[in-house]
Amino acid sequence: MSPDSPPATIVAPELPTSVPPSLIALFMAFAKMSLAGFGGVLVWARRGIVEQHRWMTAEEFNETFALCHFLPGPNVVNLSVVFGSRFRGVAGGIAAFAGLLGPPIVIVTVLAALYSRFGQIDALRRILAGVSCAAVGLLIAVVFRMMMPLIRDRDFVGLLVMLAVFIAIGLLRLPLPAVLLVAIPLSIAMTFVTRRRVSA
Repeated sequence: MSPDSPPATIVAPELPTSVPPSLIALFMAFAKMSLAGFGGVLVWARRGIVEQHRWMTAEEFNETFALCHFLPGPNVVNLSVVFGSRFRGVAGGIAAFAGLLGPPIVIVTVLAALYSRFGQIDALRRILAGVSCAAVGLLIAVVFRMMMPLIRDRDFVGLLVMLAVFIAIGLLRLPLPAVLLVAIPLSIAMTFVTRRRVSA
């Protein structure tokens, strides 16, 4: 590089732009996610946290969700507790948890009573089949959105591990605990070695 050449442009990492949410904001945000989350809350949780409120970057969301995925219990419920606790401690975890589960519990209780009475109607069954198709589409959409940081950063190790886990569980039907026992330490070791080489 000649002395007259302009300095290389350094791309700053994507950072959250909003201030940490209050307890009421946590409750309301997760309540809206749960009420909008027909077929699954993950799509709306990512949209609300990353795109709408900008409380996390896409990379931070992926890392937090990955941690919650390996904890016992429903993934999105774990995410609400971990996310709320990160910003407002125990009270924040409780607020996010209550917002996520409170409204759906009321709605599901009412719908369960209605379904027990009218569930045998053929038209209702066709409606539920259509809703399930939409839910699958939403899930596929959020998977592609969560893949974008890996593709943008050319994280071939992460993409390789993701593909291997998909083949093992989705196609070969191997038991989930056995796959995780192999995939977790392997992915950690591969990532550690790769980043060590990059920083060397």
